[in-house]
Amino acid sequence: MDINLDGKRALVCGSSQGIGRACAFELANLGASVTLFSRNQSKLEQVKSQLSCLKGQTHKILIADFTQPEQVKSVINKDVIENTGYDILLNNTGGPAPGPANSADVSDFIEAFNLHLITNHHLVQALLPSMKAKQFGRIINVISTSVKQPIAGLGVSNTIRGAVASWAKTLANELGPFGITVNNVLPGATATARLDAIIAGKAKKQNISIEQATLNEQAQIPLRRFAAPEEFAAAAAFLASPAASYITGINLPVDGGRTSCL
Repeated sequence: MDINLDGKRALVCGSSQGIGRACAFELANLGASVTLFSRNQSKLEQVKSQLSCLKGQTHKILIADFTQPEQVKSVINKDVIENTGYDILLNNTGGPAPGPANSADVSDFIEAFNLHLITNHHLVQALLPSMKAKQFGRIINVISTSVKQPIAGLGVSNTIRGAVASWAKTLANELGPFGITVNNVLPGATATARLDAIIAGKAKKQNISIEQATLNEQAQIPLRRFAAPEEFAAAAAFLASPAASYITGINLPVDGGRTSCL
């Protein structure tokens, strides 16, 4: 099976921590040169210093605030002009704040729409010309299992993630003739700072300990544990590889079996 990414260039968003950081490491381990992209320069510099260079890769960082789509657009357009484009794009940003949909302010939906779909779209449009010219591209969106089954208490997130999933499926149909695949990877409960925050919120609301809230969450997962970010990264890296050349337009849950629908 060919999972060699030697000579490929990957842009990994939200790569200063958590899932994005793990994906950057996995792609570099497979031979890709990785550009780390988020707003925290010091964290990105630290991640960059730890990425594998055993296959002659050169890694770099880009800085922008993903809550400001025009800033992201400006930074990536300048980078693409100065370089040769990218073969792999991994769209990944932190999720909206938890809470029910019915009490969310309209501004919460607009902010989340800009953070996720609009920013993703700017990045895709910037990278498409070089991908089309090469007749090769991998666009991978980190979304959520909520696109298959809404998650209680994540009203804004459920809504926006669904929009991103439909956008990605549409792109997969449009870009297939150019050898560009578009897929979504859906993390379940993954051991990240966001999961810690969600569990802490549930513990407070239910007046139970964080330990008990953790056990309650794990009891809903057939594998009875949370995923390590590296386990998610392995799935994303496979979709970025030549081995996944005939897979496009899918939603791949990496959730330990928690999602109950097909």
